Amino acid sequence: LGGRRPHVEQGEPRKYDPTFKGPIYNRGCTDIVCCILFIICILGYVAVGILVIILAIVEVIIILLLIFLRNRILIAIALIKEASRAIGYVMSALFYPLFTFALLTIVIAYWAVTAVFLSTSNQPIYKVFNETACDHSRKICEPAVSPAFPLAHAMSPSNKTVYHKYLIGLQFYNVFLFFWCANFVTALGQMTLAGAFASYYWAFVKPDDMPAFPIFSSLGRSLRYHTGSLAFGSLILSIIQIIRVLLEYIDHKLQGTQNKCTKFLLCCLKCCFWCLEKFIKFINRNAYIMVAIYGKNFCTSAKDAFFLLMRNMIRVAVLDKVTDFLLFLGKLLIVGLVGIFAFFFFSGRVKAFENTAPNLHYYWVPILTVVVGSYLIAHGFFSVYAMCVDTLFLCFLEDLERNDGSAERPYRMSDRLLKVLNKKNKPEPAE
Repeated sequence: LGGRRPHVEQGEPRKYDPTFKGPIYNRGCTDIVCCILFIICILGYVAVGILVIILAIVEVIIILLLIFLRNRILIAIALIKEASRAIGYVMSALFYPLFTFALLTIVIAYWAVTAVFLSTSNQPIYKVFNETACDHSRKICEPAVSPAFPLAHAMSPSNKTVYHKYLIGLQFYNVFLFFWCANFVTALGQMTLAGAFASYYWAFVKPDDMPAFPIFSSLGRSLRYHTGSLAFGSLILSIIQIIRVLLEYIDHKLQGTQNKCTKFLLCCLKCCFWCLEKFIKFINRNAYIMVAIYGKNFCTSAKDAFFLLMRNMIRVAVLDKVTDFLLFLGKLLIVGLVGIFAFFFFSGRVKAFENTAPNLHYYWVPILTVVVGSYLIAHGFFSVYAMCVDTLFLCFLEDLERNDGSAERPYRMSDRLLKVLNKKNKPEPAE
């Protein structure tokens, strides 16, 4: 009755191995690679799931915001449409950025020439001055003296004048005046456009009650009555900008010698003044609109505009984001179309342009130049649109607070805005 002999085809039983050290002993390379790939796939699957959950939460939040803010979004869209109609009545506003660009070019050129003269004034220039008749009078020469009178005795101990001593200060003064003039030109453009578009909004019968030339009328009022407000607002902004330049100069001078505490302090100061500059630009922009509407001084207009916007914070946020999104799409569309056309033109891909397109080895350079130029032009024209929206929005808020739709105080907004707000003007009582 001996034991059964195992079948050969079922395999031999495993023999005792005294060197066996566990389940990972003699494991093949394919097992380790497959295990790592499996773990990576599981982690990727979990990451995709987490990403989908986050996107779903964000989408739900966006949908809820659209539901709760639908009325304010409709108001923002109506104001943007109204801005398009206002620009249609004031077509000359589209060309005003060219005037601003010309003034800024003059300011930049004057600053650059002055900076170059200041930078090159360190090199001494010697001229011949002779009161008698001399062929070399007032000509540049090299200094040469006799051994009996050394050159060291002919110069001052520091070899510098008071002018050279304060050369850095003069450079900062030049930069400050550049900021002031550039901000003044920008502010003049904002107030001019605001006055033109405000005349459109407050006209009871559009366009009959509007001035014949809104842009020229607004420009004349700004230069005649509000130059002080423009200068004061641009001065505040220029002071903040020159402080930022000084902080950058100090950071550059102390580079390599400052400790971590000083670096942190300078970084905090630069961040704070950057935020302050953005805030002052926002306040100035709305203050200029209020100055153009009511003609008050800068401080009163800035205070009125700030509190008016704070009373309508949600409307401000919605209008700002909707306007920024639409203007971004407009710029992207223009730059994209111009870039595509420039690519097909300069690359010679279209047979119709083969004879007219120049032969270029690197056609990407003119394409990039055209794209950058189209963006700058689009930005200039869309800045007019953005200024129109901001002006109409402040006028809209003032209209809602000051008027009630009665015969004595009728709303000045258009019928389309009245329809969005479900409001209407009451007719005058019959006599």
